[in-house]
Amino acid sequence: MSVFPLFLISLLLHGLVGWLLAPDLAAVSPLLGAALWVWLLLSAGLLPMGFLAQRLLTPALSGLLTWLGLLCMGLGSSLLVLTVLREVVLLVALAVDWFWHSVISVAAFRADSALMVPVLALLVTLWGFWNARRTAVVVRVDVPIANLPDALQGFHLAQISDIHVGPTIKSAYLKRIVKKVNSLGADMVAITGDLVDGRVAELGEQVRPLAELTSTHGSFFVTGNHEYYSGAHGWIDWLRGLGIRVLMNEHVLIHHHHDAQDPEQAMVVVAGVTDFSAHHFDETHRSDPQAAMAGAPAQAVFKLLLAHQPRSAAAAQQAGFDLQLSGHTHGGQFWPWNHFVKFQQPFTAGLHKLQSLWVYTSRGTGYWGPPKRFGAPSEITLLRLVRA
Repeated sequence: MSVFPLFLISLLLHGLVGWLLAPDLAAVSPLLGAALWVWLLLSAGLLPMGFLAQRLLTPALSGLLTWLGLLCMGLGSSLLVLTVLREVVLLVALAVDWFWHSVISVAAFRADSALMVPVLALLVTLWGFWNARRTAVVVRVDVPIANLPDALQGFHLAQISDIHVGPTIKSAYLKRIVKKVNSLGADMVAITGDLVDGRVAELGEQVRPLAELTSTHGSFFVTGNHEYYSGAHGWIDWLRGLGIRVLMNEHVLIHHHHDAQDPEQAMVVVAGVTDFSAHHFDETHRSDPQAAMAGAPAQAVFKLLLAHQPRSAAAAQQAGFDLQLSGHTHGGQFWPWNHFVKFQQPFTAGLHKLQSLWVYTSRGTGYWGPPKRFGAPSEITLLRLVRA
């Protein structure tokens, strides 16, 4: 792919911000107007490097320019959105001034808002950076299940999702997640896809901390769309080598009891499907909840499905699952994109009910692209089964 379109798009978007904002900022101070144009030109060149640096440059430069490019992407996104919102408010102010002259000062609003937009964009980006780089908080969720047996009362599932180990997330970040998950004492760990952004040769050692995950019944993984961008077959083999059970349209049975002296056990189906879009990369990986359920014993009292994308839910409900754990959405990651997720997925974040099926959608445990989370904090989810 040519790099020219990326630089052209970046230049046009930054130019739009400058065209709309710089004149009013220059009216406040020519120095501020010039400073904005300098920043926009610099950012327009750096932003595409967030995606291209690792391909085009030596390792010594690629890491630095990747970080700078992705930071510019996060700041540029907020700057563009706030600039457009400012124009909308300005149109309203002009309309009010037309009908009710002298009620408001349009000139003062232009000046004040021209200063406010870059300041707010910077503050949002700094806050979002802190949110993205800190270790995800633990979100505790009770899932009510009808006719839940005593053996499964209080069964704990720890879910991590969408970590995106890659250009800016490395093993140290992942180790902090593993340490926090292990402190929860969960009965099982679910990793619901988009673990990586890169191939095994580049990142295999970076994900090795996952081998240290501990729980009663082990760790289970399903592929996300980013695994298919990154060589899914290699990652499936690598994760299995780390002792993680990768579920490919299949299920396993676990028998759970509260302790070794407890005679009562409950049979649980833990199933997983490949990513909803996997067939675009490998037809043999077509996602199939019915196949994942095939052969499951009728006496299994609880049926869990791991599916990266929430839109697997309709097929999961038809297949007879009780709970689906998903990710993919990042909860929108940062405002205002959280308002657009619903146009592509049935659920954005949290616990929802689809007829007889509970669906929990994680906001993700890492982040993709810009190291920025605003209005959609990352999470490690601890779900507890309770009797309805």
